[in-house]
Amino acid sequence: MSEIVYPPVIKTALGVFKALNIRVRLEGTDQIPRTGGAVLVSNHVSYLDFIFAGLAAHPAGRLVRFMAKKEIFDNRVGGPLMRGMHHIPVDRDAGASSYAAALKALKSGEIVGVFAEATISRSFTVKEIKSGAVRMAVAGKVPLIPVAIWGPQRLWTKGRKRRLLQRNVPVAVLVGEPLYPKRGDDYDQVTADLRAAMSELLEKAQREYPDVPRANETWWQPAYLGGSAPTPGEAEKMDLAEAEARKTARESGATGS
Repeated sequence: MSEIVYPPVIKTALGVFKALNIRVRLEGTDQIPRTGGAVLVSNHVSYLDFIFAGLAAHPAGRLVRFMAKKEIFDNRVGGPLMRGMHHIPVDRDAGASSYAAALKALKSGEIVGVFAEATISRSFTVKEIKSGAVRMAVAGKVPLIPVAIWGPQRLWTKGRKRRLLQRNVPVAVLVGEPLYPKRGDDYDQVTADLRAAMSELLEKAQREYPDVPRANETWWQPAYLGGSAPTPGEAEKMDLAEAEARKTARESGATGS
């Protein structure tokens, strides 16, 4: 597979991080296989997560093909980059084709990246996840690798202005031990185990994070650590309200009212 776009993008990102003194802490990267397929499953706290989650595989010399919303591929700037890096578009109306593309990548020895929460977690805890990543790993006969990211929400997250030029922001990327699901397993239980592993990694990253939010910036700290981010229950209500608003807007557009 031709890699004209991906390596320069990584090099550029690392250069930007260095210029802004964004200190990326990588831990557990020896869990990433140096060959063969794998499903890398990360939590989701920001719009920049695919960049940092991808760095988890960098020490192993691997590239991650992320599954991402089709809308990103439709963007005139982001689209060519996403296609050039061979990421996988996810179309809500054609989920089977997205799954098939991911499975093909796994069987050809690629690492496929999944944000199993589907949307950014406003509470900065791991939301409920579905069993799709587990089923994909079983079908591809590859391991599941849990990953937790913490810190990028300070740069750009849902409901907050972009602060992409903010300096001296630490970012933690923690990789956990792989899970090896197989046919006949209870997929719901494996999914619960995966979520528990991700949550444990995320809480470790949060508790060991070197920065403490200032009085006017507690929004980026989870409620359980004394921050002003929504609780999981509050975040779920906000997500439901947002989804309902989108549904209403789509229906209004379809009827022309």
